[in-house]
Amino acid sequence: MIIFPIIIAISIVLFIYYKVAILKTKDGLTQRYFNAKSRICLGLFILCSGIYQYPLYQSKTSLYIGIVFVLLGGLQVVRGFKESKHYRNEWRRLNPAD
Repeated sequence: MIIFPIIIAISIVLFIYYKVAILKTKDGLTQRYFNAKSRICLGLFILCSGIYQYPLYQSKTSLYIGIVFVLLGGLQVVRGFKESKHYRNEWRRLNPAD
């Protein structure tokens, strides 16, 4: 069970990294790409938090909250993957020489 706290910590650090990277870039397409990547990290954080909390408390309330977190985190991860794929392809289309 040590893997979930590690994933939670890494995903929060990467979320903050991508949010700061958004502020440093001026290109709108790159900002949207970094926002999609940060959405993936946020989704992983929520997803792993939902999975990790049930073994800690083992109650029905914890189970219901964990299910909600897993669903919301999964939706964030899926949407982030779709957005990052779209913006990566769009960047390749606009910059064929790179």
